Amino acid sequence: MAKKGKRYREAQEAIREAGEETGGLFSMDEAAELIKKTAKAKFDESVDIDMKLGVDPRHADQMVRGSVALPHGTGKSVRVLALVDEGREQEALDAGADMAGLDEYVNKIQNEGFVDFDVMIATPSVMPKIGRLGRVLGPRGLMPNPKSGTVTNDVAEAVQAVKAGRIDFRVDKFGNIHTSIGKSSFSPEQISENASAFLKEILRLRPASAKGVYVRSVTLSTTMGPPVHIDRNVAVGAAR
Repeated sequence: MAKKGKRYREAQEAIREAGEETGGLFSMDEAAELIKKTAKAKFDESVDIDMKLGVDPRHADQMVRGSVALPHGTGKSVRVLALVDEGREQEALDAGADMAGLDEYVNKIQNEGFVDFDVMIATPSVMPKIGRLGRVLGPRGLMPNPKSGTVTNDVAEAVQAVKAGRIDFRVDKFGNIHTSIGKSSFSPEQISENASAFLKEILRLRPASAKGVYVRSVTLSTTMGPPVHIDRNVAVGAAR
């Protein structure tokens, strides 16, 4: 196992000391403060949230996926490709899409493996053409889906929402969800509010068939830093 660097070890020790009286668990606000204090990299690190859910995604009725508009955005520049009906390209571009079209991009994705974008938005009428791209887009989480708001006739609104900080998420086969909810340059309040908005949406999407404890663990971390463990009961109670 690779040895952790000095900054990582110092951050780990600071988190350990801060959690001596709480068993190493923190409220969302406390975790956001610690994230700010321990983010020592020379670049603006992403702030990530990781959750373990009590679901079995092998069952379709326990799949947790969706999207949420973070109140303070993600701090990232998101590249949006809009695949739309002929004549609607300019509408998408005016709304902020980085690329818009249809056949040209379908062919580039299918024949050249083109995936130089972060989010694809599509109108329902073009989905038959996009369906065959699932082999390329699916493993990368780039396939548009109505549940995440990326298949819609209101292209302009969808593009603007993504650019403003809406993120898509999906539980993996082990019941975990991992996504970025901000940057280390954000204030503690912004980090906490973004994380709480994300958790609130996860709670709203709880499958009716999920039994027992739904949110099993929550952690915040930065790109180069150790995890800060959230008190699950406190966080869930505050997000309801």
